[in-house]
Amino acid sequence: MNALLEAVRRHTESHGNPAGVATTAIPGLTTVRATMPSELQHAIPRPLLCLVLQGSKHVTIGQQGTLYEAGTSLLITADVPTVSQVTCASLAAPYLALVLELDAALVAALADEGAVPGPASTDLDVAGAALRMMRLLDRPAAVPVLHAQLVRELHYWLLTGRHGAAVSQLGAQTPGARQVGRAIALIRTAFARTVPVDELAAVAGMSASSLHHHFRQQTSLSPLQFQKRLRLIEARRLMRFQGASASHAAFAVGYESVPQFTRDYGKLFGAPPGRDARMARGSSITLPDPTHL
Repeated sequence: MNALLEAVRRHTESHGNPAGVATTAIPGLTTVRATMPSELQHAIPRPLLCLVLQGSKHVTIGQQGTLYEAGTSLLITADVPTVSQVTCASLAAPYLALVLELDAALVAALADEGAVPGPASTDLDVAGAALRMMRLLDRPAAVPVLHAQLVRELHYWLLTGRHGAAVSQLGAQTPGARQVGRAIALIRTAFARTVPVDELAAVAGMSASSLHHHFRQQTSLSPLQFQKRLRLIEARRLMRFQGASASHAAFAVGYESVPQFTRDYGKLFGAPPGRDARMARGSSITLPDPTHL
């Protein structure tokens, strides 16, 4: 893990944005750095693997909260709301993590080829594949040619390891899962406009009532609640990282009423949007990006 930690540290220090997030040339691979404990961060992440390499973060999904410390990994296998908080980080020893979005189609393909969950831990194999991915970034010409096989290898070790049962559900053809996935994809790309339930149902190829049932089962939210949560998370990002006013953020994410936006924002985040906007403009402290683990 030490080699992976150093690779992530170097990449994030060299390429991280002011929020401590560094994207990479490998699609879906991100590194994260925080130099102080954070406040509560709300997000609806895509399915992902997060390797915590230094520091710690507490993550709540539904009613269950878990502390992830250095050397542990967080798996999220559905588009579910999370509330997280960096709990241990400093300038001398920042919180460092590597995040990879999981590919449901790849999981399904590996399962079709005979990869099955096993009782043994494959954590070292996962870390080894992750390290080779980070080292590949130092050879940009090789990334387009070689990254796919490393991503595939990492998915294989996840699927065949002790977390394999959870990972396998990502690629399983459970009733409605693929259809709901299409609806989620539409909401994510078009959250700033009102997406009628009939349009979502048509994209999913389901009746409106069936979509609502399977959507809530998979995400814990209704389609409308899911869209509202995405809007509020994006509005907060606009205010905190782009200096937008509360009213500008409200209209940018699709709200037609600033008072309604203010009520919804306060209910989710526990503070009015105007206060967050003023604090962001008046602070020289870089806040962690709530959209990344």
